[in-house]
Amino acid sequence: MALPVEPSPCCRVVCTLLLLLLAQTLRSELPQPYDLLYEQGVDAFYRGDYHQVVHYMEGALNSHAQLRETRLRCRRGCRQEHPLPSGHTQLWELAFFRSVLARAACVRYCQEDRLGSVSLHHVSDDVKHEFYRRIPYNYLQRAYYKLNQLDKAAEAAHTFFMANPEHREMEQSIADYKTMSTAEAGRLIDRERRPHMEDYRAGVRYYDAEQYEQAIEFFEEALGGYYQADEECRLLCEGPQRFEEYDYVGYSANLYEAISDHYIQTLVCEHECVRELATRPGRLSPVENFLPLHYDFLQFAYYRVGDHVKALECARSYLLFHIDDKDVSENVAYYESLLPESIAPEDVQPREEAVEFVRRHRLESEIIQMAAAGLGFEYAEPEFWISSGPRQDENRVPTGAHSEQADIQGLTPGRRITQKIDRELKEGGPLLYDEVTFVHNSEQLNGTQRVQLDNVLTVDECREIQQITHAIMQAGDGYRGKTSPHTPNEKFEGATVLKALKYGSEGRVPLRSARLFYDVSEKARRIIESYFMLNSTLYFSYTHLVCRTALHGQQDKRNDLSHPIHADNCLLDPEANECWKEAPAYTYRDYSALLYLNGDFDGGEFVFTEMDAKTVTASIKPRCGRLVGFSSGGENPHGVKAVTRGQRCAVALWFTLDPLYRELHLEHA
Repeated sequence: MALPVEPSPCCRVVCTLLLLLLAQTLRSELPQPYDLLYEQGVDAFYRGDYHQVVHYMEGALNSHAQLRETRLRCRRGCRQEHPLPSGHTQLWELAFFRSVLARAACVRYCQEDRLGSVSLHHVSDDVKHEFYRRIPYNYLQRAYYKLNQLDKAAEAAHTFFMANPEHREMEQSIADYKTMSTAEAGRLIDRERRPHMEDYRAGVRYYDAEQYEQAIEFFEEALGGYYQADEECRLLCEGPQRFEEYDYVGYSANLYEAISDHYIQTLVCEHECVRELATRPGRLSPVENFLPLHYDFLQFAYYRVGDHVKALECARSYLLFHIDDKDVSENVAYYESLLPESIAPEDVQPREEAVEFVRRHRLESEIIQMAAAGLGFEYAEPEFWISSGPRQDENRVPTGAHSEQADIQGLTPGRRITQKIDRELKEGGPLLYDEVTFVHNSEQLNGTQRVQLDNVLTVDECREIQQITHAIMQAGDGYRGKTSPHTPNEKFEGATVLKALKYGSEGRVPLRSARLFYDVSEKARRIIESYFMLNSTLYFSYTHLVCRTALHGQQDKRNDLSHPIHADNCLLDPEANECWKEAPAYTYRDYSALLYLNGDFDGGEFVFTEMDAKTVTASIKPRCGRLVGFSSGGENPHGVKAVTRGQRCAVALWFTLDPLYRELHLEHA
């Protein structure tokens, strides 16, 4: 028997080098964190290195997509590999936790094998929100334009616009790209498109055109895509969770409390996938009754092509969601009368996937409500399947007749609730200072609770505050460190009153100038409180000196806004013609004001719009000492036009009537 031969030192060195080379190759194939690539892309943009912008931004988008796909694949695979036990033996609890632990280890190993250290891919909420809003595509469209790759610029702009429909200037950019490039009209691709939503909209178009066979094809595709997207949404809910109400430093819970805390957050996330899948990119409100509408359209489309069995099947499926719908119940009776004698009506049942979906959804709701009562947290069950007002009868079959049906209206609009101010509205109170002059009131500005005043500051006061801006301001201050939070074509700098006074007390700026910043803020607060005749104290909520500067070399073909149309205390939803008072909006803000320091720049007009975020109702050109004040709700959507040359500076002030939300920094100042 031959003895094993020990490898020579040379062979060992070669083997070691080969292993190191293999490890390096594997590491190089792992995706880099997408937030790091995104940051490098932004830096390249401001250096004017557009080839690098494309390299890093495309890399960030690819890494973001790969991270999502890896999480889905690992969680799906580990679920299948380690199913939870069934049965009710005495050892069931041990078997359950054994499966849970095995699944956890499986997911961890799977993700690290494909991504490297999972901790490298922990990304801030701010960056996640940037990708949700498709901000990288805004940088990409500018970079591709600079590189004269107009087809790609048009595609990136279109992708961005699909999630930012209020960005009307981007719409104009897309039109310009189309005229300059070879991109075919109507053929632009949304790189982040959601197949189930695209198929649904195509189905509606064919339905409107009474091309029922094609409509059926797309609605069936949309249903399959919906249930696949629902599974993916639920898998993505299995990530880390955190109760905002908890102080985690002092958090203490027993085994079952800790499990319940995490599980119930995951379950709520899964339960509300219904809303996520029915909400188009960039919109706040979902398409009402979205999933049931698939079956509603299908039941009538199948009837029109003569397939009465499937028409009955889809009608019964719709009734799972709306059991008391009289119109569809009448359709069911009519379809039953059309069945051949060989098929009994009771043999045609709702679709299995719809039965399972509704059963699970109702059970989830029961568990969440039980947990809310038992664990002491609040949960208001949304009306997932409600439709506004009485149900339309476009898909109702007239008894015993085959008459033509009225045209369907397509996508059902979102919730409709008029935004109201819950206090008595007054205006026209004294301006308190003799030098302040009245310019326009609400009626003249075509709105509610609006005022424009001049001479709130003198030219010398404007100049004095501006002179300290270079010393106290910091790029991205007030915008979570982002130097260009709203547009890549301008730099934003800011400072608070407290910072100004600290610098003044340290001798870094004249204390008199820092104190002037404080005094003019208080002057503006008193004027707003008096003019709108408020019967309670108006408190500062946040005060911010902000300058926005047009970046050199980035103003050609520019069509974006310096600050997109928005409202100050609610989330503006132009399509639903509504403004939702919910997080992350600053719902406690009641009044807003802007006190301008200069007017020696191009662009930068302040605009009020209707709630559609498009129709401009008033436009105001800033100048030294000009004050614009208004109530902060959905009655006053507003924004800022692009600053295309120079620097625009203003003191931005937000006020609240609730002392709980007063600005403590200002009191400290």
